[in-house]
Amino acid sequence: MATVLTVVGILVFAVGLLISIAWHELGHLSTAKLFGIRVPQYMVGFGPTVWSRRKGETEYGIKAIPLGGYIRMIGMFPPGEDGRITKRSSSPWRTMIEDAREASYEELQDGDDDRLFYTRKPWKRVIVMFAGPFMNLVLAFGLFLTVMMGFGVSMAVPTIGTVSQCIVKAGQPTDSCPADAPQTPAAKAGLRPGDKVVSFDGDRIHGYEQLQADIRRSAGKTVAIVVQRDGQQVTLNPTIAVNDVQKYGDNGIPLKGQTVQAGFLGFTPTSGVVRLGFGQSLDRMYDMAEGGVKSLIALPGKIPGLWHSVVDGTPRDADSPIGMVGAARVSGEVFSLDIPGSQRIATFVNLLAGINLSLFLFNMLPLLPLDGGHIAGAVWEGVRRRFAQLFKRPDPGPFDVARLMPLAYVVASVFIGFTLLVLVADLVNPVKIS
Repeated sequence: MATVLTVVGILVFAVGLLISIAWHELGHLSTAKLFGIRVPQYMVGFGPTVWSRRKGETEYGIKAIPLGGYIRMIGMFPPGEDGRITKRSSSPWRTMIEDAREASYEELQDGDDDRLFYTRKPWKRVIVMFAGPFMNLVLAFGLFLTVMMGFGVSMAVPTIGTVSQCIVKAGQPTDSCPADAPQTPAAKAGLRPGDKVVSFDGDRIHGYEQLQADIRRSAGKTVAIVVQRDGQQVTLNPTIAVNDVQKYGDNGIPLKGQTVQAGFLGFTPTSGVVRLGFGQSLDRMYDMAEGGVKSLIALPGKIPGLWHSVVDGTPRDADSPIGMVGAARVSGEVFSLDIPGSQRIATFVNLLAGINLSLFLFNMLPLLPLDGGHIAGAVWEGVRRRFAQLFKRPDPGPFDVARLMPLAYVVASVFIGFTLLVLVADLVNPVKIS
């Protein structure tokens, strides 16, 4: 049965990914048509065409490999300085530029002169290129909101799960106490499993993160802790110890092998599913977006870890990058977990929301051939033309993004190499949610 559920999870992920890609391309398509740009093709996927149908001037279709998509717009690049769009150079770099220019005019028809992408004002081109990633952002927002406010989020809650009997440093065994280990403040004060912390040193407690922060900054202090026990409120007065405890990054993920000296009480919280309010959901999504940006910036630093995970089997870190194959595998694991069905669905939806947030952030990088590269080109053109107007200079004309195609090929090669490394790592040494 677990195998069947795993396969179902992978198939559901594939469908969700296709919908996300189609939704992204719909943003480009709708705004391009709104501004009168001719769009001959709208395709979800790459490779051989599995199905297609022409409606009006656009062919809509699905291709065999669901790892991307595209719309084809006429006249993505302006003609060369001599007004020509056909190849006329033996230089390999120049040929790249001319190949890209020629390809953008492949399906040029009579009457298309005023329907070319590059002829639209820069702000319209920015909207067309931004609309795709924006659709992913909208979908991520809706999915995250559905999970957080509808299903709830599994998190630590301020209820005592277990009470540690002795103080040991983070990372040391906790199944037995060394002879010289002092008793924990929690054990001394009489905290019991099942106690729900209501307040800490006069501070009303609303969540475990708040309680953990209060404990860590109260080292050496004797505090009043009010707990709910068997329907009654009980006040305890422990003296918070100083200990080496786990250090966390800004994104809330434990920093491997790193500790910090802080206040220590000595208990493990229970976990529960908590529905968040709208404001709490926005705060959490902001933190996730901020963490996503930092992860994107830190991506080059993850390459050595990925390489070692492939070459010598080094375990993958919790924040190791995963590709679509790895995400599909995680989705399969989610569906086979022994948890309530509603939580399986919530975890999958959360995964799909994370994929869409990543698609937004990745596509906004100001590098060709990504959407952000085309946006940067249009913005630069607008700035150039505005300066020309201000200083009474001749209009410099459209910025020729095709000149950046050699750089785009280099960027694409790096992306392909990184994608292949992640793919191999996902196959031979996958990240597992367990």
